[in-house]
Amino acid sequence: MPPSFELYDDDAWDRGEAIWLAWKKKLFDRDVYRQVAATVRKHRLGTPVEVCAPKKGAFNVHYRVKFADGGSAIIRFPIPGYFRFAEEKLRAGVAVMRYVAEHTSIPVPFVFYLGTAEESPGKLGPFIVMEYIEHHWDLCDVLVTPGTPIEVKPVLNPNIDEALLDKVYGQMADILLQLASCTFDKIGCPQAMLPSDDDAGGDSPFDITSRPFTFNLAQLGEVGGCPPWALPDATTTYATASDYYTALADMHLLQLTYQRNGAVESADDARKKYVARHLFRRWAAERRRRRPCRRHLITADDPHAPAARDAGPFPLWCDDLRPSNVLLDKDCNVVGVVDWEFSYAAPADFACAPPWWLLLTMPEEWKAGLDDWVPTYAPRLEVFLRALEKREEAAAAAAAAVAVQTGHDDHAAKDKDKDKNTTTPLSVRMRRSWEAGEFWVSYAARKTWAFDGIYWRFLDERFWGPGPTASPSPFLDRLALLPADDAAAMEAFVERKLREKEERTLVDWYALEAADTTHGGSATMKRGAPGPSVIGSNTIASTDEPVRSSP
Repeated sequence: MPPSFELYDDDAWDRGEAIWLAWKKKLFDRDVYRQVAATVRKHRLGTPVEVCAPKKGAFNVHYRVKFADGGSAIIRFPIPGYFRFAEEKLRAGVAVMRYVAEHTSIPVPFVFYLGTAEESPGKLGPFIVMEYIEHHWDLCDVLVTPGTPIEVKPVLNPNIDEALLDKVYGQMADILLQLASCTFDKIGCPQAMLPSDDDAGGDSPFDITSRPFTFNLAQLGEVGGCPPWALPDATTTYATASDYYTALADMHLLQLTYQRNGAVESADDARKKYVARHLFRRWAAERRRRRPCRRHLITADDPHAPAARDAGPFPLWCDDLRPSNVLLDKDCNVVGVVDWEFSYAAPADFACAPPWWLLLTMPEEWKAGLDDWVPTYAPRLEVFLRALEKREEAAAAAAAAVAVQTGHDDHAAKDKDKDKNTTTPLSVRMRRSWEAGEFWVSYAARKTWAFDGIYWRFLDERFWGPGPTASPSPFLDRLALLPADDAAAMEAFVERKLREKEERTLVDWYALEAADTTHGGSATMKRGAPGPSVIGSNTIASTDEPVRSSP
C-alpha cells in the first residue's frame, strides 16, 4: 500500500517557488544585512558583532545576529509564495508564545518585537525579532535513524536506546500536559498587537478574537486554489467543537472545488472524493445536532465522549509541535520549543489524540502505507503513554505534597472524590482516542490532503456501517446517504473537474483581488511560465532547527 496523501496544485506550487526565488535574491544584499543589524539592535539592546547568513526553514527565513555580550537574537520573515496571510500568521504565533511564556514553564523564545512589512529591513515583509535559544541539536536529530539524509522523510530509529526514549518522551509528555491545561472558552486564535494598532484597552491580549490559523488554512489559500472570500473570515471564532468540525468539513469541499490542477486523477477518483467529503460534512452536521452516528464507538452518555466536551473548554493546540521544533542541550534536556505560528484553541479531541509524530513521519507519508504505519506506531504509543503516566503520577504526588504542607489535604481529598468521574488523566483519554478511532477523526478533519485515504480506510465504515462487500465501486453505494441535491449534482461536478484537469490553468484569486482595486493585472496563469524549482547559486544554509516534513 503506497503513501496516501493527495497532491497540491503543482502549478500553484511552481508559482510560489518562483516568488520565493525572486525574493531570495534580496537576502544577500549588503544593505539588507546592515538594515537587519540596525533593526535587531533597535529592539534587542547591545552591540551587534556579526550578522550570520540567512537560514531557511519550511516556512520562514531568519538571520541570527550575534552580540558582544555573548547573546544572540534572530529576525524571522515568512517566506512569500509559500503561505498567504503572513501577518496573521505572525500575530497569532507571537500571541501564543507570550501566552505560553506567561502560563507554563515550557521554554519559548522571548519576543522583542513584532513588525509590519512597511518597517521591514529590505522590505522583506512582516517580521519577528526574538531571542535565539542556544542548543546542541533538536529532538528529531536524537530520534531519527542514523544516516538519514535531510531530504528523506525521517523515521524513528528502531534501535534507539529505551532509556533515552523514555527521557525525551517524558519531557514531551510534560509539554503536552501543560498545553492541555491552557484552556479557552472559544475555538480560534489570539492576535498580538502591532505598533500600528489602535490599542483602546479593550480585549485582553490573550482573548480569542480570530479564526484558528492552521497549517491547512494557509495551504488552502496557497496551493489549494481557494479564494480568500471562500475561507472563514479572519474574525471568525467557534463556540462549539461541532461548529468547528462543520467548518473543517466545508474546507475539505472548498479544496476539491477550487483546486484546478492535481485535485483528481479520473472520473471515479473525482466521484470518490466528492462522496467522501459530503459524507464527512453530513457526519459533522449530525455531530452538531447531537445525533451520534450509529457506529460511534464512544457512547453519548460517556462524560468524556466528544459530545460531552463540545462546548469546551478548548485547550491550546499546535499543528506544528513536532520533534524538529524541540531544541535540546547535549544531554538531551529540552531548552526551547519554537515555531508556534499554527497554534490555536482547538476542540478537546485534538489534544486528547495521541501525538502523530512518535514515528517522526506522518501516517499519510509513511512509505509502506497506512496499514503498515498503524502496527509500527502502536508499540511506540505504549512507550509514550507509560512516560505520560509517570509524569501524571509525579504531578499528582507533588500536588498532594503541597496540599499537606498547606493544610488543605482534607479539602483536596474531598475534591478528588467529587471529581473522580469527571477528571480523567490525559494518558487515559489518549488511549481511548486511539482504541476508539477518534484519533483518525480529528486527524482527517485537520488535514485536507491526507483526508481521502484516511476517510475510506478508517472512517467510512465507522460512521455508516459496512457497505456491500462485492460492490466494484463501494463509494457509489454511499450516494444514497447524501442529500438528494448533492447526489444529483455529482456528475456535473465531475465533468467540471475533468475539464479543469485538461485545461491546466491557474486562477490566482489574490491577484484578481488586487486587480479589482488597481484596474489592472492578470489573474490567470498558463502552465509553462514559472521559474525553476531549485535553489540557485546563492545557497541558503539549512535551518538550525531542520524541518523535514510538513505538519
